[in-house]
Amino acid sequence: MNHPGEVQGIAVGIDADGENIPAVVVAARSELLPIVVTTDQARAIQLAVTGEAFERPLTHDLLVEMLTEFGGAIDKVRIDDVADGTFYAKIDAERYENGEPQRFVFDARPSDAIALAVRVDCPIEVSDIVLDAAGQPPERFDFGDESDADGSERREDLDDLDDFGDFGDEG
Repeated sequence: MNHPGEVQGIAVGIDADGENIPAVVVAARSELLPIVVTTDQARAIQLAVTGEAFERPLTHDLLVEMLTEFGGAIDKVRIDDVADGTFYAKIDAERYENGEPQRFVFDARPSDAIALAVRVDCPIEVSDIVLDAAGQPPERFDFGDESDADGSERREDLDDLDDFGDFGDEG
């Protein structure tokens, strides 16, 4: 079964070597799912979540523009499997030709699927398989929700999750 997911923000965890690692945190089925991403992927997702524009189109923005120009649309993204600590995702898309829908399913890294989903405001779904393997209780997370001294919202940081590296590699 799939559950609706919602991006809670970008978090920072500590790996086994004491290094900071970014993760996109998705809420689904009353749990939080941290998915380890690169710094660039984290920034691409954060820019889309906050609605900030980059000075030039990022790859995900370009893909959405091209897909739209060719008459396509992203219907939803699914984080649907995990194997050996690596998450797998699908992008469900369609385009109409002569009034008939043509449906497509594309394999994707979860970070790319999420980056696209937040740009086009389409549903994100997370499977029971993934949540059973890697979902975490919300109380395990310590999000900093306060603002910076200048009054701007601070990026959500996750400081106290030591074993981010157990799951979430995008491979």
